[in-house]
Amino acid sequence: MNNQVKTVDQVNFKGKKALIRVDFNVPLNDNFEVTDDTRIQAAIPTIKKILGDGGAVILMSHLGRPKGGKEDKFSLRHVVSKLESALGTKVKFVDDCIGDEVEKKASELKDGEVLLLENLRFYKEETAGDEGFAEKLSKLGDIYVNDAFGTAHRAHASTAIIAKFFDEKVGGYLLNAELDNADKVLDSAQKPYTAIMGGAKISDKILIIEKLLDKVDNLIIGGGMSYTFAKAQGGKIGNSLVEEDKLELALELIEKAKKNGVKLLLPSDSVIADKFDNEASKDTAPNNDIPDGWMGLDIGEESRKTFSEVIKNSKTVLWNGPMGVFEMSSFEGGTKAIAEAVVEATKNGAFSLIGGGDSAAAVNKFGFGDDVSYVSTGGGALLEHMEGKVLPGVKALSE
Repeated sequence: MNNQVKTVDQVNFKGKKALIRVDFNVPLNDNFEVTDDTRIQAAIPTIKKILGDGGAVILMSHLGRPKGGKEDKFSLRHVVSKLESALGTKVKFVDDCIGDEVEKKASELKDGEVLLLENLRFYKEETAGDEGFAEKLSKLGDIYVNDAFGTAHRAHASTAIIAKFFDEKVGGYLLNAELDNADKVLDSAQKPYTAIMGGAKISDKILIIEKLLDKVDNLIIGGGMSYTFAKAQGGKIGNSLVEEDKLELALELIEKAKKNGVKLLLPSDSVIADKFDNEASKDTAPNNDIPDGWMGLDIGEESRKTFSEVIKNSKTVLWNGPMGVFEMSSFEGGTKAIAEAVVEATKNGAFSLIGGGDSAAAVNKFGFGDDVSYVSTGGGALLEHMEGKVLPGVKALSE
């Protein structure tokens, strides 16, 4: 599917203005400083290739979820200094993304220069996929480049609609690397193939879990969603997170795993707490016998050992979702143990793909980002691609 997308390598941008959709949806602290510039760094190779050809670059992105109109805390001007230091060049900024002033700034842009537009989502037309808005944006450049994998699953004006106004439209390096790496675990996974699914809810991951049960040798389930499985099998889970309406489904998934000969591993023990708080009293308990008034917030020592053993002996590893509340230091141990096992598997020659969102944040938090094969920048986009859905932002490039 991926090879239909033209890449930036197939175009010479000399004397051309490239309008690039990037994903600069980065976290900011209270002083509006970028606290994690992974997404900015990820866009740099594509920008440098175009500047290196002798082209000019116009960047557009969203940031956060502004409710209506302009809000300073969501302004992209907060990312300018971080972008300048990552690129090693000056970046111009314009405080709107459409209109006369923006068109003037874009037309005056010289080869080798970079212009960043204001947050696209200050206009509700962006998320509505408005054609008129997309057409106004399209006037700013000669060639359209989509390098925003994190939003490729959204049919927004700047990701899917805009492409129809360009004769030349290509995928950036990041977009193509994301698709290539996802396809490695989708289509050509070496066995044993282990998928690790965590996070709070089964409901977010139903489709991908069903898909994986047709492909993997081992499926490890941890995090909040594991308590729905424990309760479905008649266990006591205290005050742990549970999706009451998914108990039946959990049993069906256990059945499907058996039928397909997939080894489904659920946690045997949990680190439990008497409240959702880093300072809470802690204890351990079997996963199917958590006392009333207590909740499971991480996988226990025994589960960590069992899971790690399976992961270390795998040749392909896909990981999406933490094993517990890793944001709290008291409950990060399980997620960290899994991260260490994935790193070890990778050292032993396995291909490991970390699937965006919280898993990417966890791997980066523990400093293992460079020790796994690939860390995806798009949680939702990656899952939808792996579920077999067509991503509108990718499809638009080959139409």
